[in-house]
Amino acid sequence: MAHLDPTKIKVQSHHSPIWEQEVTFQDMMAERLRQAPWLILSAALHAVVLLLMWVLMPAETKKVQENKVEMTIEEEKPVEEPPPPPPPETKPEEVTDDVVVTETNPTETTEQAYDNTVSDVTSKESAFDSNQWNSAVGLGGGAGGKYGGRSGGRGGKGGGKSFAAAIDAGLQWLKNHQDEDGSWDCDGFNKHDDPQGGTICDGPGSAVHDVGVTGLALLAFLGDGSTMRSGPYRDCIKNGVKWLREQQNPDTGLFGQNASHDFVYDHAIAAYAMCEAYGLSQYSLLKSTAQKGLNYLESHRNPYSVWRYQPRDNDNDTSVTGWCIMAYESGKYFKLMVNDTALQYAATWLDQVSDPTGLHGYTKQGEQSSRKPGEHATKFPVDKGASLTAVGLFCRYFMGQDPKEKPIMTAAANLIRSKPPIWDVKAGTIDHYYWYYATYALYQMGGTIWTDWQKKLETSVIKNQHLDKAQKNLYGSWDPVGAWGEDGGRVYSTAILTLTLEAYYRYSRIVH
Repeated sequence: MAHLDPTKIKVQSHHSPIWEQEVTFQDMMAERLRQAPWLILSAALHAVVLLLMWVLMPAETKKVQENKVEMTIEEEKPVEEPPPPPPPETKPEEVTDDVVVTETNPTETTEQAYDNTVSDVTSKESAFDSNQWNSAVGLGGGAGGKYGGRSGGRGGKGGGKSFAAAIDAGLQWLKNHQDEDGSWDCDGFNKHDDPQGGTICDGPGSAVHDVGVTGLALLAFLGDGSTMRSGPYRDCIKNGVKWLREQQNPDTGLFGQNASHDFVYDHAIAAYAMCEAYGLSQYSLLKSTAQKGLNYLESHRNPYSVWRYQPRDNDNDTSVTGWCIMAYESGKYFKLMVNDTALQYAATWLDQVSDPTGLHGYTKQGEQSSRKPGEHATKFPVDKGASLTAVGLFCRYFMGQDPKEKPIMTAAANLIRSKPPIWDVKAGTIDHYYWYYATYALYQMGGTIWTDWQKKLETSVIKNQHLDKAQKNLYGSWDPVGAWGEDGGRVYSTAILTLTLEAYYRYSRIVH
């Protein structure tokens, strides 16, 4: 058998030897490095695509539960004002130190009861801080908001020494002619005159107005800064307040009796005084008394309107309404219950009875002040004054109105300015009621319109006060020779003119 020599066998192949085909590690790394840029680019492109998909596809939103409150506004239906409700019940306050005074005459026990009374607020004389209650009347200063300027009469503050001296003399006359029971007697006041003190006072008023003149006298003492707690006339105030409380009907709240056709004047003035006595003296014992006085006024007011002589007879006038507005605003200031709707009706009434000249009518637009039947209108011509315009202007201020927003107020002030106070008995120009309201209204107006009026007060009011010291009985009083002097008498004339001179500081200015 022939032997094959492997070395002699040749196999032809086109492939490289296997050892030449083996890929080394270095060759693989080199190949990967050659491909690396394209891998990085591919990865980057995939990342961009994923990012775009994440941005463009909206995320799943979570449902947020919303709380919705649906309000159904019912169509307002006209509501007819109901018949007058009985006066709201006023629960007696639980005051540990107040003692109810029942004696007829002032006694040491009575005085201690008042002096030891501790209110549930504070013992300071004024009820509010100087920056409080500016929303309604915009008043500030001193220690008690709108009342903060008081106690100015004795130091020559406001009006000068002549005004201060006249105020003190008027208050002293009132003090000397107060009855022992605390009242002022319209027709019998001169029983206090000294037979050796010169001329016995004349000028009696009507006996039916004792409640009203007592209220005016109290307002004069309170206006000067005295209260039931302090001041030179605190005893006069305490005794007068005590008497008025005894005159109040505990069921209706009426001060006095329905003994004359215009009895509501007396009640409104007494309620006004009681609100101030309560608030300024801070005697919680008086809260119920003052509140009941306001309650009666509310029961007397006409439906959808204001006030006049008889309860709810649909007869209205600006004069009675003026005193009622002041009682309401005073009560509101001292946090008593007041029907704000009644004040809105009062503001509407003043707009209804006033015209572009500034004139505020008595019972209708254009109507002058009232006069009694007979020769009264001849003796006191209505065109000599502007009583109801003065009432309306002052009440507008007290209800928060501003001349910048109510041009009728500036027109009214100019009308009053044209009819200054002149003491002329023969000409029939004397009207203490008009001068009182006009002085307070123009003091609020300020400027030259006030300074001009103030100069006239000096000559017409102060110069005609009895200041002869030889006439002790008359000293400090004014003769009741004005339009309503025979109704209120010398007590009325002296009280309201003393109040008139206190306009400088009794209330702070409302508009600055």
